[in-house]
Amino acid sequence: MLRNTFLICSLLVASSAALADEWLRSIPDFELSDHLGATHTLQQYADNEFVVFYVQGVGCPIARIALPNYREVRDEYADKNIEFLMFNSNIQDNLPRIAKEAGEFGIDFPIMKDEGQVLAKALGVERTAEVFIVNPRTKEVLYRGPINDQLGYETQRNNANEHFLKDALNTVLAGGTVNMDDVPDSKGCLVAIFDT
Repeated sequence: MLRNTFLICSLLVASSAALADEWLRSIPDFELSDHLGATHTLQQYADNEFVVFYVQGVGCPIARIALPNYREVRDEYADKNIEFLMFNSNIQDNLPRIAKEAGEFGIDFPIMKDEGQVLAKALGVERTAEVFIVNPRTKEVLYRGPINDQLGYETQRNNANEHFLKDALNTVLAGGTVNMDDVPDSKGCLVAIFDT
């Protein structure tokens, strides 16, 4: 009986680890253009400590509302050698539409067009406003989830109680590992992924 219980617990731990591994995938090499005409590759960020990616989508209200939070994190970590970028994987959003959105909403981040949904498929993207912390040298994804707990579906707090991205950055900057069990799913607009 005790042996069976131990075996079941071992299997549960192994399956939880497998789920965590599936949730935190690795990022592939990429070469993508942004709405300003610049080309980005993962290699060009190899000297950065980390790169943070934000999933952007034209017309998504949650992605728009979360922008100040993302900007606040970038500004707070300006001296930590961390690059903050965005990418858009929506099939219907082309670079002119992305540029128009950036102009209208004062988006001062490069927004890469994820042609062929290369990043979305590799990372398992499901929604906009999700963020990823990546080690650009090892290609490891160290965190994925929301910026904080301020936004929900049809809800918005005046102030965030939990600062998931900041906590994760502090953890990885200190050499630790983020406990993804403590991180809720991101809220955002669905990103439709198409098989090619």
